[in-house]
Amino acid sequence: MAENDSDIDSLKTLQQQIEQLCETSRQVGIIASDFQATSQKVLNDKLRGLITNLREINDMKEKFDDIEVPLEVFSYIDEGRNPELYTKACLDKVVMMNQEMKGKVDAYKNFKTTLCEGLAKVFPKEMEAYLEYRDSQ
Repeated sequence: MAENDSDIDSLKTLQQQIEQLCETSRQVGIIASDFQATSQKVLNDKLRGLITNLREINDMKEKFDDIEVPLEVFSYIDEGRNPELYTKACLDKVVMMNQEMKGKVDAYKNFKTTLCEGLAKVFPKEMEAYLEYRDSQ
C-alpha cells in the first residue's frame, strides 16, 4: 500500500512540476514578447526557475521508467485537445471493432447453419455421417 501511495505522490509531484513549468514558460513568453531593459532581472529569474524546474523533472524520470505513453496522445496535446479524449476514442474504437467482429461471427454462424441445411437436403447420408463424426469429437 505504501508503494502505491508513494507512486501517487510522485505523480502528483510530477504534475505540479509540469504545471509550474508551463506557467513559468508562459510568463517568460509574456516578458520576452514585450521586453524592456528594466525587465531583464525578472526574465533572468524566470529563466533560472525554468532551469531548476527542468532539473527537478529530470531527477524524477527514473520513477516513471515503466510508464509508456502512446505517441497519439502527444498528437492530441499538439492539436490542443484534451489527452483524456484519447482514452475515450480508443474505447469507442474497441467497442466499434467488437460490434463488427460480433457481426462477422454471427454471419458465419448463420452461413454455417444455412450451408448445413442445404447440404443435408442434397447429401443426407454424408451430412448424417459428418454430424455423427462431429458429435463424437
